[in-house]
Amino acid sequence: MTNQKGQIVAPAKAKKSVNIKSPADAVSLGELGATAICGNDISSSCLYVSALSIVYAGRYAWIALLMVAGVLFLFRKIYAEVVGALPLNGGAYNALLNTTSKSIASLAATLTLLSYMATAVISASEAMHYTHALWAGLPVIPATVALLAFFMGLTIIGIGESSKVAIVIFITHLVSLTILVLAGSLYLITHGLDVLQFNGRIPTEGGVVMALIFGFSAAMLGISGFESSANFVEEQKPGVFPKTLRNMWLVVSIFNPLTAFLALAIIPIPEISQHQEALLSHMGNISGGNWLRWVISVDAALVLSGAVLTSFVGVGGLIQRMTLDRILPQFLLRLNKRNSPYRIMITFFILCISILVITRGELAALAGVYTISFLLVMVLFGVGNILLKVKRSRLPRPERAGVLSLVIAIPAVIVALVGNAIMNPHYLAVFLEYLIPGILFVGVMLYRTTLLKGALYLFKYISDKLFRFVSAGNALLIKAISDINDQEFVFFTKDDNVSILNTVMIYVTENEQTRKLKIVTILPPGGTVTPFLERDIEVLDRAYPEIKIEFVKLEGTFGPNLIEELSIKWKIAPNFMFIGSPGDKFPYKLADLGGVRLII
Repeated sequence: MTNQKGQIVAPAKAKKSVNIKSPADAVSLGELGATAICGNDISSSCLYVSALSIVYAGRYAWIALLMVAGVLFLFRKIYAEVVGALPLNGGAYNALLNTTSKSIASLAATLTLLSYMATAVISASEAMHYTHALWAGLPVIPATVALLAFFMGLTIIGIGESSKVAIVIFITHLVSLTILVLAGSLYLITHGLDVLQFNGRIPTEGGVVMALIFGFSAAMLGISGFESSANFVEEQKPGVFPKTLRNMWLVVSIFNPLTAFLALAIIPIPEISQHQEALLSHMGNISGGNWLRWVISVDAALVLSGAVLTSFVGVGGLIQRMTLDRILPQFLLRLNKRNSPYRIMITFFILCISILVITRGELAALAGVYTISFLLVMVLFGVGNILLKVKRSRLPRPERAGVLSLVIAIPAVIVALVGNAIMNPHYLAVFLEYLIPGILFVGVMLYRTTLLKGALYLFKYISDKLFRFVSAGNALLIKAISDINDQEFVFFTKDDNVSILNTVMIYVTENEQTRKLKIVTILPPGGTVTPFLERDIEVLDRAYPEIKIEFVKLEGTFGPNLIEELSIKWKIAPNFMFIGSPGDKFPYKLADLGGVRLII
């Protein structure tokens, strides 16, 4: 079974245990709902990024935040081009999957997962700390677990219901920030610029350039969440995705520099350092009184909770995509009656709780995972854009990022990455502690056939002496390898020459685990193949004896209907079907083909 989104179950035996979404059941988010889901994450940054940038950049903090807004403006086009050309869930993973290999794409996916895990736990914990400041009797760690459980349940109910909660939180947050800015501006008018002039006389360590570099590096954390929209793009209505990028950019470009400037104009820098964890609520208390401190504190708890929701929604789209590509176990694809991947949500919740337990609520170490993972994902997305330009130049896309944008944006993120490593060298060690197990797990899934073969050889060696004990294991391993390699793949060709077909064979042998490949050509009624095509395929069949090549000639018109018909007839999922890059005159979008992949 399949649908137009490519949400299918590859192994035939898994069909009884996995529910599949149909197009009619899919939820299409509008501009406000999609923006709110990812916007809560990125807009919550103003609660901490102003203080963080002031600590490192001093009076130049608002300039550092404007620099971040400039970099984010460039990344709008970078993300829009990649997702416009490949409008499938997965973000950087999807971009690299369609331009490089599964192993490289899986690295981006692992980094994204680590970023989401750290974001969810940190945001939930900080939300409960803000609540604890208002209600001293609140037990922080149990409340954090309860908050994570709440959003797990909400996403299991469905993304449509999740977006309604996200919209309420997002609008409340924007209103609260607007009130704070107005109160701060009024305070500045009535009290003058004495504090701003005082802060302007405080020297910055290392000079202006170093202050801006370190302030920029720290402030880059204020745009985490920008990548989230790309991970659930399939749940958005057509044309909504670039609008979410624009809206997120506007929010952080306006509020982050503005709150930093007002903080410098209202609060002396030594005092800012003392209130780093809740700077905006302290600023509200000074500019508006205790009532505004309460408003900002409640808003902080809400919007940080919204960032937890962003993590659950984003990770759902990413893991579904990875599971469909056989990188993660297939049991994760099971859907409930509301077409929600509840097993993914439960698994993510368990992982978050495990981190909370292991760290015993001391989450400062997770900042390293959060920082480095997020920045590396942005770098990899930029690399994916470059590869898309080089390898998929003919692929239609609604927008294009200029070369100058890439030349500026990618090095800027690398500078922020290096800057954070210099400011917090222990972050790298903590990051590796979480990255290595993740890579090992994904590596086992990617290369499980090779590992199973190695285990098979070991069993054969032992069986010479202990045949009775290992014969059962030997048979099971052979069956496991056979089940994996029995997955058949399809390549649609249109009079391709032997060099292109050979490129296809190289890709299949290096990236897929199979023994069968159908090479299919679609002919018009009464049409015939070129005289050299069948001969070239016979040559390739002899050149690659490990893969059985079947040449199929069909009459019809290539398109989504034919792909769906062949998928059902041959029991081959669309994401195990390949095509070359279509030209500008190709009448369909890649997303219309149900998950068919580009390999040339």
